[in-house]
Amino acid sequence: MNEKPPTTVSLFLNEEADKNTLPKRGDLRRRLRQAMEKRASCMKEKMSSISRDSVKGVLQRNLFVLLTIAAVALGIILGFALRPHNMSLREIKYMSFPGELLMRMLQMLVLPLIVSSLVTGISSLDRKASGKMGMRAVVYYMVTTLIAVFIGIIIVIIIRPGKGSRDSPMAKGGNIEPVQAVDAFLDLIRNMFPPNLIEACFKQYKTVYKKMVHTRNVTVTLNLSDTLNVTESSLLVNLSKVLHTTQETVEETVPVSGSSAGVNALGLVCFSMCFGLVIGNMKQQGQALKDFFDCLNEAIMRLVAIIIWYAPVGILFLIAGKIVEMKDLAEVGGQLGMYTMSVVIGLVIHGLFVLPLLFFLVTRKNPYSFIGGLLQALITALGTSSSSATLPITFRCLEENNRVDKRVTRFVLPVGATINMDGTALYEAVAAIFIAQVNDMELNFGQILTISITATAASIGAAGIPQAGLVTMVIVLTSVGLPTEDITLIIAVDWFLDRLRTTTNVLGDSLGAGIIEHLSREELQSHDDEVRNSVIEENEKPYQLICQENDMLNHHSSETTM
Repeated sequence: MNEKPPTTVSLFLNEEADKNTLPKRGDLRRRLRQAMEKRASCMKEKMSSISRDSVKGVLQRNLFVLLTIAAVALGIILGFALRPHNMSLREIKYMSFPGELLMRMLQMLVLPLIVSSLVTGISSLDRKASGKMGMRAVVYYMVTTLIAVFIGIIIVIIIRPGKGSRDSPMAKGGNIEPVQAVDAFLDLIRNMFPPNLIEACFKQYKTVYKKMVHTRNVTVTLNLSDTLNVTESSLLVNLSKVLHTTQETVEETVPVSGSSAGVNALGLVCFSMCFGLVIGNMKQQGQALKDFFDCLNEAIMRLVAIIIWYAPVGILFLIAGKIVEMKDLAEVGGQLGMYTMSVVIGLVIHGLFVLPLLFFLVTRKNPYSFIGGLLQALITALGTSSSSATLPITFRCLEENNRVDKRVTRFVLPVGATINMDGTALYEAVAAIFIAQVNDMELNFGQILTISITATAASIGAAGIPQAGLVTMVIVLTSVGLPTEDITLIIAVDWFLDRLRTTTNVLGDSLGAGIIEHLSREELQSHDDEVRNSVIEENEKPYQLICQENDMLNHHSSETTM
C-alpha cells in the first residue's frame, strides 16, 4: 500500500543502467570473437609457414626417437609373428644376438661413465654446494620412493589381485635362493666400502649360506628313583642327581662371505663421491686430475653418440626375443592378469601424474615438455630393462634436449641410477601383498608398515641390472613371514613388469635432476661468480709474481757483491 509509483526520472535511470550493462555483455562476446579470430589467424600463419625444409628439420632432430618407437612396434609385431613357429631356445638365442650386443655396448660404458661423471660433477662444486645438492637429492629419493610404495599398497588393497588365485593351481617358475634380511642389509653396507676397487668393477660382496654339521655334548639329569622304586630318603636324593652326558649331531646354517658377478655400483659411487670432494678441495693442485676425468667423461659421451644409432636395432630384437620366449600367454593374461594390471596402474599413476605434479609444484614448468625430451632414454629403458645401461642415453637427453646443468646431471644421475628405484619399490610392495592374498593371509597395519619400510630400503639395494628386484623381494617377504618360494609365482610376468618399472626409475631420476637443478640454481650461480673472480685474480697474479721474483734476484745479487 505504501509503495510509490515509479517516476519518470527513475525510469530514465533504469533505462540508462540497462544500456550500460548491455554493451558490457556485447563487449565480452566481441573480445571472445576477436581472440578466437586471432588464434585462428595464428594457426593459419603457422600452417602456411610450414615448408618442406621445416618438416625435414623436425624429422632430423627427432629421428632417433622416431626410429626407436618404430623399433618397439616392429619388435612386438615380429615377436608375435614368430611365436607360431615354436622356435627352439638355440634359435631364440641367435635371434636375440643383436639385442645382446646393444646391452654389452651400453654396459661397457657404464663403469667409466659413473666414475668420471661423479668425480667431475662433485669436484666442480664447492663443499657447501655439493652438500646441499646431496641433501636435496636424498630427500627427493626418499619422498618419491615412499610415495611409490604408498600408491602400490593402496592399489593392491583396493583391487585385491590375489583373491581367489588359489582356486586354480598357479605354476611356479623356478627356485629362489634364500637370504636373511639382516645379512642383505649388512651386504649393502659392506658393498659401500669395497676392499679392492678393481674387483668392484666386476664383482660384489654377497653373503652365502653354508650348512655345517658338528657334534656337541648334551648333559641330561636322570631321575633313577622312579625306575628303581627306592624308598630310603638318602638314596632317593643321591639317585635323583645322576647326570648323563650324550653327544648329538647338530646341523647349522652359517653365513659366510661370498661374491656375485656384476659391477659393485654402490661402492664405486661412494668412492667417486669422496674422491671428487677431495679433488675439489685441492683447488689448483687437483686441476690435472679434474681435467683428466672431465676429458674422460667427454670421450665417453662421444662414444655414446656413436652407439646410440645402433640402439633401435638392438631394442627391436630384444623385445622380439622376449615375446617369442614367453611360454604361455594364457597363463600370463589369466591368473596373473589382475596382478600385472595392479602394478601397471600403480606405475602409470606414479610416473605420469605424481612425479610430473611434484616437478610442476617445485619448478612451475610444464613437466610433460620436459618428459618429451626424455623419450629416447625412456624407450631405451623399456627395451633394455636396465637403468644403468640406459644411463649414457639419459645423460645425453638431459644435457642436450632439456639443457640441464652438467654439474647437476653428473652428480644426480649416477647416484639415482644406483639407489633411486621408485618403480622397484612399488613393484615389491604390490608383489608382497599379492603373495599374502594368494595364501589367504590377512596383513595387519603393522605388517603393511613393515612392508613399506623394507620395500623402500630394499629398493636402494637393488642393483641397476635386469630382474634385480626379484632378489630383493626375498627381504620384503621374510620381514613379514611370507613364504619366499612363492616368488616363483610371479616370474612369468616379471620380464614385462621389469621393463615398465625400469622406465619409471629412469623417469624419476631425470625429473629429480630437473628439480634439484631448480632448487640449486643460487648455489650454482654463486659458484660461477666465485670461479669468474678467481680467474680474474689468476690473470693478474703472474705479473705480480714476476716482479716479486725480480726484486728477490736483485736483492740476492747485491748481497753476493758485498
